[in-house]
Amino acid sequence: MTTFDMLGQPCPLPVIKAKKALKEAAEGQSVTILVDNEIAVQNLIKLAKGLGLSSSVKANDDQKTFEATIVAGPKVASLAMEGGLVVAISRGTLGHGDETLGENLLKSFIFSLTEVEPAPEYLLFFNGGAFLTCEGSDSLKDLSELADRGVVIGTCGACLDFYGLKEKLKVGAPTNMYAIVSAMSQAKRLINV
Repeated sequence: MTTFDMLGQPCPLPVIKAKKALKEAAEGQSVTILVDNEIAVQNLIKLAKGLGLSSSVKANDDQKTFEATIVAGPKVASLAMEGGLVVAISRGTLGHGDETLGENLLKSFIFSLTEVEPAPEYLLFFNGGAFLTCEGSDSLKDLSELADRGVVIGTCGACLDFYGLKEKLKVGAPTNMYAIVSAMSQAKRLINV
């Protein structure tokens, strides 16, 4: 078993360290990452799930630090699906100019994504775009429909923390910048809003 102390390290460093360690690990070898926040734990579990690997999490006695353990498999797959359309949304408006118009345009844009075939593989939200996947968003119905169709919806966990939205996330799951970059870099088509 290999253990890495990532206490105090910001997103996405624990996930990057885990993925590198898993690439070098022999099949069946355990990689344990020590972290000090629940978003890091969720991201490490998501990494394991995305790679088809088993994982476990143990809260330490202080209930503030965690040990996330992932067992290496025969082959470490990519975090992102190969190809397809990825839509990255980093703000709450579409285009520049009048803010109300921009909000309406973005709502219409997200609705239009429910009508295109094939549907995007990923919708990624970060910075101001994080509000769109949370309580109070006018786009939750359309985003839920996309999620029901198999679209992976991820919102930057660090952004959710920064804006105090962690408990208000209503669709999709928290993700990290490494997973966002991986999905964007492997997309056949990318729309960056």
